[in-house]
This record gives sequence, structure tokens and C-alpha cells, in this order.
Amino acid sequence: MKTDRLVHPLGRFGAVPLAREALDEVLALYRRPNDKVSEWLREGALQSLRRGLYVTGAPLRSTPVCLPLVANHLYGPSYVSLDYALALHGMIPEGVAEVTSVTVRPCRNVTNSLGRFSYSHLPLRFYAIGQQLGEGPAGERFLLASPTKALCDRLVLSRELPPLSRSAMRDWLLHDLRLDSDLLCDLSLEELRHCLSAGYKQRQLRTLLQVIEVLQQELG
Repeated sequence: MKTDRLVHPLGRFGAVPLAREALDEVLALYRRPNDKVSEWLREGALQSLRRGLYVTGAPLRSTPVCLPLVANHLYGPSYVSLDYALALHGMIPEGVAEVTSVTVRPCRNVTNSLGRFSYSHLPLRFYAIGQQLGEGPAGERFLLASPTKALCDRLVLSRELPPLSRSAMRDWLLHDLRLDSDLLCDLSLEELRHCLSAGYKQRQLRTLLQVIEVLQQELG
């Protein structure tokens, strides 16, 4: 397999998502480029993620595919957030199978050979807060919500928002989401206030801010 990676024309691309334009230099060597793409797809040298977006097949990859990076490319602008981001940050105890993201575009679900990807809509004024760069297994960089923003996104996009009392919000955090209470001390109060100032779902976010302030005092 190592030799195959070295000699195959796609071997140099590794595990990063490839737009069709990225393949043009290689395809220029062939008389019928579309037929060549079809051949690579049939033989497993190339996997389709959506129309016009690919990743090299497993035999040509020396590192795992970075799913959050794929999520960024599948539908954008977007960044990984909600349950998948909370799991990446170690804030919730279980892994998450579906890669969850937020976007300023309409909601969308995408399923391909790598798994399930979902995108939830947020207004731009709220979406733009709390993005950071995550790092994949081979040093890939992708857009990711900070721990604080991932929690805020999870709150405002919950289908059943928790009641507005502080005790109910505390139960939602510690029992429903099963957040690591120690990590709540690391959340940014400044970023929570920034989210609140965006003017979106303010009542829920204000209660969240008040509860986190109290928890940090208790646990700090």
C-alpha cells in the first residue's frame, strides 16, 4: 500500500478534502478526465463526499480523514459546534457519531461514505462569535466553536429549551447534558456576555450566564 501511495497520481493529496478544481492538474494528463474520475471512483482510489468534492480512497491515505475538516468543506460557511464540539472539548462523557455544525445558510443534513453531517442555522450576529481553530490528527486545521460557544449554540438551538429558572438550567447542564462540572469553571464569562449582547435568545442566555457565574464561584 505504501508503494501504491507513492506511484498513484492521487497519492500526494493525502486525506484532505479535494474540490474538483484541485484535481485539474492531475486530470490534465488524461484525454478524458471525467472518465478517469469515474474509474478512480470505481476502483476506490477516490471517494465522493458530495458533487464536486472528494477525498482519496483508504488505500491511498496514510492518515485518517479529519471529519471536522470535511464538515467545513461540505457546506459552508460553517464551523463544527453543538454536541460534536462539546465531545471534542471533553465536556460531555460520550462520543458523538454525527458531526454537528452551525451555519448562516439554511439547515442541511448530508450523509456520505464517511458518515452523517448536520448543519443548523444561526443568524450572522450570533454565528460570528466564538470561533477558533481545531487541529486534526495530521495537523489539519478546521473551524470549531470554543467550548463556551458550543454550549451557547447547544442552548439556543435546543428543540425544547429548558425552563428559565436557574435551578432548571443547572439541572439541564449537569444532568441532561451531563457536562463535566470541573470544566464549567473554564468557560469564558466574557464570551457568554458577548453572546448575550448579540440579542438572540437573550432570556435563555441570561439565565445560563447567571448559573455559570454561580457554579464558577462554588467550584472555584
